[in-house]
Amino acid sequence: MAENQAQTPNPSPRRKYVRAVGPRLRILLYVVFALVALLGANSVYLLSITVLEKVTGYLYQNYFYQMMFLAHLVLGLLLLLPFIIFAIGHIKNSYNRPNRRAVRVGYALFAVSLILLFSGVALMRVEGFEIKNPNLRSLSYWAHVITPLLAVWLYILHRLAGPRIKWKVGLGWAAAVGVVVVAMVLLHAQDPRKWNARGPKEGTKYFEPSLARTATGNFIPARTMMMDDYCLKCHKDAYAGWFHSAHHFSSFNNKPYLFSVRETRKVALERDGDVKAARWCAGCHDVVPFFSGAFDDPKFDDVHHPTSQAGITCTGCHSITHVDSPPKGNADYTIEEPIHYPFAFSTNAFLQFVNQQLVKAKPEFHKKTFLKPHHKSAEFCATCHKVSIPFALNHYKEWLRGQNHYDTYLLSGVSGHNARSFYYPPKAQLNCAGCHMPLQTSDDFGARFFSTNNVLEIHNHLFPAANTGIAYLREQPQIVKAHEEFLKGDLRADIFAIKEGGTVDGKMYAPLRPKVPALKRGQKYLIETVLRTMKLGHPFTQGTADSNEVWTDAKVTSGGKTVGRSGGMAEFNAVDPWSHFLNVYMLDRNGNRIDRRNPQDIFTPLYNHQIPPGAAQVVHYEFTVPEDAKDQVTVEVKLQYRKFDTTYMQYVMGKSYTNDLPITTICADKITFPIEGSSVTAANENSSIDLWQRWNDYGIGLFLEGTSGSEKGELIQAELAFQEVEKLGRADGPLNLARVYLKEGRLNDAVEALDRAVKFNPPAPRWTVAWLTGMVNKQNGYLDDAIKQFRSVLEDRYPELDKRDFDFSKDYEVINELGQTYFERSKLERGDKAKQTNFLQKAMDRFNDTLALDSENLTAHYHPALIYAQLGDKKKADEHRMLHERYRPDDNARDQAIAIQRAKNPAADHAAQSIVIYDLQRAGAYELGGGQKTAEKSPKPEKLAGN
Repeated sequence: MAENQAQTPNPSPRRKYVRAVGPRLRILLYVVFALVALLGANSVYLLSITVLEKVTGYLYQNYFYQMMFLAHLVLGLLLLLPFIIFAIGHIKNSYNRPNRRAVRVGYALFAVSLILLFSGVALMRVEGFEIKNPNLRSLSYWAHVITPLLAVWLYILHRLAGPRIKWKVGLGWAAAVGVVVVAMVLLHAQDPRKWNARGPKEGTKYFEPSLARTATGNFIPARTMMMDDYCLKCHKDAYAGWFHSAHHFSSFNNKPYLFSVRETRKVALERDGDVKAARWCAGCHDVVPFFSGAFDDPKFDDVHHPTSQAGITCTGCHSITHVDSPPKGNADYTIEEPIHYPFAFSTNAFLQFVNQQLVKAKPEFHKKTFLKPHHKSAEFCATCHKVSIPFALNHYKEWLRGQNHYDTYLLSGVSGHNARSFYYPPKAQLNCAGCHMPLQTSDDFGARFFSTNNVLEIHNHLFPAANTGIAYLREQPQIVKAHEEFLKGDLRADIFAIKEGGTVDGKMYAPLRPKVPALKRGQKYLIETVLRTMKLGHPFTQGTADSNEVWTDAKVTSGGKTVGRSGGMAEFNAVDPWSHFLNVYMLDRNGNRIDRRNPQDIFTPLYNHQIPPGAAQVVHYEFTVPEDAKDQVTVEVKLQYRKFDTTYMQYVMGKSYTNDLPITTICADKITFPIEGSSVTAANENSSIDLWQRWNDYGIGLFLEGTSGSEKGELIQAELAFQEVEKLGRADGPLNLARVYLKEGRLNDAVEALDRAVKFNPPAPRWTVAWLTGMVNKQNGYLDDAIKQFRSVLEDRYPELDKRDFDFSKDYEVINELGQTYFERSKLERGDKAKQTNFLQKAMDRFNDTLALDSENLTAHYHPALIYAQLGDKKKADEHRMLHERYRPDDNARDQAIAIQRAKNPAADHAAQSIVIYDLQRAGAYELGGGQKTAEKSPKPEKLAGN
């Protein structure tokens, strides 16, 4: 019974079969498939354009492309939620399937798909989730590019375990997409954005005598040029720097410039019947009214017109597509109306948001539109920081040289292109931005890791330099301070020597400090102060060198009294005109000073006291020790900078204006001398400057004073200084002695000095030795040896040059010397026509090299005129003869203007002497006597019609 009553076990309940993709999920799957198909086709198109751009180097993105990219973002966002819901439902239905391989591949496919989708979201940089780190962004980008391929591969593996793949559908879709994409790419290829193309010649008629032109030859709408607030949304730090910069306040929003350009417009209107001559200014200063066409209106409201206060806008610089020549300046560039992403001009908040997301998600087009390779070059800056004055402006001559930052930079040791410099930096500064756009920490969208410190940085768009005047007039002391900080260390002052008798050849005590001689009562002395440029890649001062006010302020005190003075100020804070100014004293044709930034009248300089980069200047001060001097004598010299002088500011602000623009002390030195027979001693700290550099700088300053007339004595003093440098074990000594001997024609002494220079440790720079050796050989008539040396400078490459980024192939002074030497060499082959022609052609090739760097070079037109005449090419000879005449100074008219000014202005006449000695006890010197200002008043500005 018991056995019969035993029950058999119940069978396990059968699990209900659940389809991996049920009816509802299938609908969702179709939606996902549809979105993926559209997104895939869209992605293939976008990728094809990217590849086309990489291969050709052109940009093919246009409005259609941007709309397609917008569709890419929209489709990606639409796909996100359906895919995640489908994937979760599918996993829930399939996670315990016996085919574990299919399940594992499914998990991998899901993970890769999530990376694909969320990397796309990360690249969108939505507000609050913005990846600014370029490394993370790059990682996200490549994840977004690679994961689609992984997803396709994993999908195929996953589907191999399920229903058969409908290959025909997929292949049909791929074929259709391929046909459409190929057609689109072919259409795109017909219309690339060529940014290295010069605008059409027809466009110049709207902009001459400025050399600027637009890409289409038409005007550019003002609103396109004035989108600074648009830039602010993503580039707050760059915007903040630009907003306070001299570039922003370059136009009618700058009071000093407003005064100047008003006069130029007025003169042009009265003389020519229109204001077109003033376009010469506008191409660089007034880009918005200029390129929009408003500038030409004689009744243009230069204060209230909406374009008048724009200055150089963000678009004004960043839409320049081409530098149109070997830098001529005068705005010689092509600018275009840039293509913006969709909805850039919309006032609708949502559409503005869409526009911003497009820019953030796909910044490459924006970056290529507004940041091109030439923006990083010195040649780009040269389009406005190099100037020549055309006939249309001055109605005198077709061409006169104006300010020129570019060539002075190019031919400096700082650029690494000048083989003849006195000093060189450890590494060359390859462009202007290296100094004037220093890096600053920033979280702007354009910030990058420029160094190894893992800090995001941008280039400072304040463009710090020296213009403290604009910021002061705008009451921005923090910007004034930024410029003053930038000026620190640019120069140094050194009271180096004192000479008995007050003459350049008197008995010298040098170097001063820590020991100094005791001064004798009633004895006249000459105080020698050396000013040396340190960090600059161009002369000091530069730019508006006719109105920049830079002077040496010297004061001698004893017993609490001022007993010597130069550089003091009088009424209206005008600087004593008998001071030593580091400026260009510019004249008009009638011998009047250019004192109000009136470019239409610029003619010739009376003198040029700028200091070249990596060079020095000696300022000579005459001083007699008072007979009743009982205390020690203290001499202090300061180099002072003020943006504009009092005369100009009184034109701008009114005749009664007291010039309170900030005065920056760039460098200073101070020394105390005991009086002979006095019990009071003088304590002076030793100089912080290396002794050999003190002697070398002193010698350089004397050497640069020239060679004519009484300056023979200064060359003698320079020789003595460089001999001291050699005694101190520096190759600079004999190297610079060779310069002196070459100038004096002592060629054998120059050869011996160069032989000594290469034996030092370290030796003199190989390139400078080669240049000087070439010059000596050329003068000695050893032309083949000279050619070899000049070619060595221009062509040789060795590790030191690469390490320091030096490239002397652009030193067109050496190129010209080589060309002239080939020309001279050709004269020795008069009996062999073929050889003579060969040397003439080599000479011509070298002058063409110069013209490729400086098309206005006088030497490089003079010799080709002679060469082509010998070769029988009259047309080309006449062309170069005409260009030489164009660029040649009018010496007779220049001498006449200089003579007029020197006759009527004793202070300027004195400053223009070959060797200038400034009397610290001149009768009437400002602030001489008890430290009080004298009653002598500053000179009044001439009337506007004075020229």
